[in-house]
Amino acid sequence: MASLWSGRFEKDMDETVKQFNASIFFDKRMYQEDIDGSIAHATMLGKQGIITQEEAEQIIGGLESIRQDIAQGRIQFTVEDEDIHMGVESRLIARIGDVGKKLHTARSRNDQCQVDARLYLKRQIRQILDSLRTLESIILEKAEKYADEITIGFTHTQHAQPITIGFLFMAYFQMFRRDMERLMDTYRRMDYCPLGSCALAGTAMPIDRFQTAEQLGFAAPTENAMDSVADRDYSLEFLSDAAISMMHISRWAEEFVWWNASEFSYIAIDDSFCTGSSIMPQKKNPDMAELLRGKAGRVYGDLMQLLTVMKGTPLAYDKDFQEDKEGLFDAIDTWKACIDIFAGMLHKTEFRLDQIHQQLDKGFLNATDAADHFAKQGIPFREAHSIVGRMVRACEKKGCDFAGLTEADLQSIDSRITKASLGDISIKACVNTRTSFGGTAPEEVRRQIQAGKQWLDSLASL
Repeated sequence: MASLWSGRFEKDMDETVKQFNASIFFDKRMYQEDIDGSIAHATMLGKQGIITQEEAEQIIGGLESIRQDIAQGRIQFTVEDEDIHMGVESRLIARIGDVGKKLHTARSRNDQCQVDARLYLKRQIRQILDSLRTLESIILEKAEKYADEITIGFTHTQHAQPITIGFLFMAYFQMFRRDMERLMDTYRRMDYCPLGSCALAGTAMPIDRFQTAEQLGFAAPTENAMDSVADRDYSLEFLSDAAISMMHISRWAEEFVWWNASEFSYIAIDDSFCTGSSIMPQKKNPDMAELLRGKAGRVYGDLMQLLTVMKGTPLAYDKDFQEDKEGLFDAIDTWKACIDIFAGMLHKTEFRLDQIHQQLDKGFLNATDAADHFAKQGIPFREAHSIVGRMVRACEKKGCDFAGLTEADLQSIDSRITKASLGDISIKACVNTRTSFGGTAPEEVRRQIQAGKQWLDSLASL
């Protein structure tokens, strides 16, 4: 079968070259968007009198029949189709004859593939935002459930300060909120229609790009035809959004792996999100968390691949740009799957409070609060910091906590401090008094939860 562009050529493509050149096997997933774009283009051509209204209706009818056949599995694409654009157009011509050859008037594959990709990515972004919204809802539910429950906050993987589990959940809520905001920003920046840019310079035909943009649900047409066919910033932005969000998923998955370890036993992951060992019958492995952690590298690779493709490509269109799809599709599929898996795992994971409470007296979690108490009594904080450091050293030598230090011990450290001056540095008091905006006190965590709910409820659909 001769290619639709073969007029200038005396020879057909080498079979190996056909395989190497074809993108049909991965870009066929955009058939809905390709047909939508072609219908909008044919509608505009008819309205502008570039083709007759009858011809436009024939083309649209043919495209809809092809859409139905693809959806029902009656069309099988082959390497001869080259790409989804040629695959649809060649079948249209076969079905309705010469009228089908008029569809490509005032259009190039350069702008056609761009409108397909933007339409496809817009739809995927809406779906990913829905998944992130679900994840955020689960986070809020869990944060509310554990708003009063105390756990250990770490820095440098060392016991640092006591926090509530709800507070920890709200930290991740903010991460995923930023992921959603970045994705919405990407959507708004890419919401411009390249159709009608043609190869790179626009067209002399009296087209109406505003009509096609409106029909396809874009905010407006793109401003510059050359930029329109050369631009892949929207894909790079999306891949960057995906990579950052996958990093957030990976960080929390890493904590799940830790918390699930026997040395911690802070959480009980539901059996439905774990696997066993082929040789060790006792094992319950957090494989989903480990896979989520590992998948981040895959999406990072998708981003780096496209950045590398784009870095040396001159204006306007280059065949290199065909390499923009597989990584994008992979990142979409991977990110969506990871969000949904993580949301399900999070929903079915419970914290083992008895195990956590056994660890709260380790690591001097109340040391900062002791220093704060001394500072409130007029001791400069840097001196208070040093005093508490010496108290910790004394405790380690005696094998006790702060309560085990005698008055004599305290006076030997600094004559200004007594047991009374330590104040209430119980773990519960340490948490409850951290009422500063954004702090871990339960009442402040509940404020954060309420603010999170209001933000989530305020989101308009894209």
